[in-house]
Amino acid sequence: MSDSPVFIITGASSGIGEATARQAAQAGHRVVLAARSAEKIEAIAADIGGLAVPTDVTRWEDNEALVRRALDEYGRVDTIFANAGFGGARGWLKGEPEEWREMVLTNVLGAAYTVRAAIPALTEAKGHVLITSSVAGRRVLPGSFYSVTKHAVTAMAEAIRQDLDGSGVRVTSIEPGMVDTPFFDNPVKNALEADDIARAVMYAVSQPPHVDVNEILVRPTAQSG
Repeated sequence: MSDSPVFIITGASSGIGEATARQAAQAGHRVVLAARSAEKIEAIAADIGGLAVPTDVTRWEDNEALVRRALDEYGRVDTIFANAGFGGARGWLKGEPEEWREMVLTNVLGAAYTVRAAIPALTEAKGHVLITSSVAGRRVLPGSFYSVTKHAVTAMAEAIRQDLDGSGVRVTSIEPGMVDTPFFDNPVKNALEADDIARAVMYAVSQPPHVDVNEILVRPTAQSG
């Protein structure tokens, strides 16, 4: 419907992003899917009736274009879910320095760019910012540079919340534990499903305007740490 809320999701080609896109569409949102993989998001968009916008979140101009395309197509932006990100091997001598650089650019700078590009439209709509952090953004994982980036994301969500205080815009940090998604190279036993995290996202979004769920930390029952 033309007056339905508009929900932008980055990292929407698989995992938590895809699951959230499907649940948001089922809940009546007009969904804008963003990821670098055009073919994947176009297939999902065709399936759920959404809009696919190929986007590299590490490029400021791509984030500007993403929000502009949503506004051109739908006239508003109500929710932005800065979900794009990836991890790497634990151990300070594991992985490559260039991988660390790309992790910062995607997980931290990419999320910051996405939110910044959307803030004017979100302020007008009194909308909602959601950012995917992690349990790794609440406690330090030994030797994990990914954990470093997610601590930055957790701080980012609070910094944005304080900055937008009084604007009517809500801010939520989504902090998953172990989730069985393409994020991991091998299947994860006793893990959460992507749909579990998507339900947490939709819980935060579905609250009345005066309720801002600032953080949702979701672990599988079997995860001790």
